[in-house]
Amino acid sequence: MVDFTRTALGLMSAATLVAAAATPAFAHATLVRTNPARDTTVAPLQRVQLTFSAHVETRFSTVQVVSASGQTVAGESAVGSDNRTLTATLTRPLAPGAYRVEWRIVSADGHRMQGDYGFTVR
Repeated sequence: MVDFTRTALGLMSAATLVAAAATPAFAHATLVRTNPARDTTVAPLQRVQLTFSAHVETRFSTVQVVSASGQTVAGESAVGSDNRTLTATLTRPLAPGAYRVEWRIVSADGHRMQGDYGFTVR
């Protein structure tokens, strides 16, 4: 009976290890690329794009552009078909001045993250 119990426990342990190895590993999404880049001066633009290292949840991920006076620039936020690119499409090109990009995401593993960075339009 002891050998049966030991064998059964060994098989259950092996099965658990195999199942764990087959489960996809989820990692927190990190910001890997921005357009425009942080602290750059650019020509007037109408779109801001952020690319993350892992999938982000569409319903809970947003990006907005804020002027130096604190006004949110009108536009829409959307996650791309790759589920890694977050885009703010603005209703009109940005006027010259300083801007801040503010983003919030929920990565595929459920981790909430947020950040911001600045750029200038010439």
